Amino acid sequence: MNGFKLEEIPSQSGKIAIVTGANSGLGLETAEGLAKVGYKVIMAARNQEKAEEAQAKILKKNPNAMLDILLLDLNSLAAIKKFTENFLNKYDQLDLLVNNAGLMMPPYQKTKDGFESQIGINHLGHFLLTGLLIDTLNRFPGSRVVSLSSIAHKNGKINFEDFHSRKKYNAQGAYSQSKLACLMFAYELQRRLDKKDYKIVSVAAHPGVAMTNLMQYLPPFMVKVGKAIGPLLLQPPKMGAMPTLRAALDPSVKGGEYFGPSGFGEIKGAPERVHSSRRSLDREVANKLWELSEKETGIKFL
Repeated sequence: MNGFKLEEIPSQSGKIAIVTGANSGLGLETAEGLAKVGYKVIMAARNQEKAEEAQAKILKKNPNAMLDILLLDLNSLAAIKKFTENFLNKYDQLDLLVNNAGLMMPPYQKTKDGFESQIGINHLGHFLLTGLLIDTLNRFPGSRVVSLSSIAHKNGKINFEDFHSRKKYNAQGAYSQSKLACLMFAYELQRRLDKKDYKIVSVAAHPGVAMTNLMQYLPPFMVKVGKAIGPLLLQPPKMGAMPTLRAALDPSVKGGEYFGPSGFGEIKGAPERVHSSRRSLDREVANKLWELSEKETGIKFL
């Protein structure tokens, strides 16, 4: 697992990937990296204009990049189903699903289905998307699902008593819960894939602390400080995307692994395999979370 260079990855020409939230930040860098090695990338984004701007940025650097835009709003279960329908009407192949899109510490708000927005968008939306695409992925041995977590998962706990923060809302706590859920989903997905003998690899990644628009809801003074010290202490988006790209492309990756930066505190650095919290490895909680996620999204799979 020593060293990872995008330039050393063999051509992935003929393969198709979906990257959620591909219009900015980590998603844009991930889409660019996958296109660089030959993937056709479906840029799943909520805003057509922003997606087109992102597409133009990639094409300016790589005129041969194969990119397609399909609108996806993770804020709505109906919209996720519509995206999947549109994708499957257009394509009969999927080799890689990158569950990248996310929301970090906004004021309390609900999705269109009444979920607390962070658990709804970061976890439940991707849970449904993965379930709707799992059979297509399984037709292509070696396909992968990469789920984005965060070092914030270490402070997270799945609060089954108040899953949607209706009694009490703490933005940071809800974010940590959602990112713990994303990680536990990646682990539980691999266990269930193994039981069904599916040839799909489920892995997780986190970007460290990267300077992206995820920080838009932080207090203004924190944003100002972040911009001042960011270039020295934090990951630029391109490096923040490297753990995701390693999880997606490194041929030595095994199901159930977790990748993040190699530096102090996993804040920045080259991508390597990292360890997650003890809580994230609790299989009983993971199974309970899976069952709750099925109930909330209305889909049963594996």
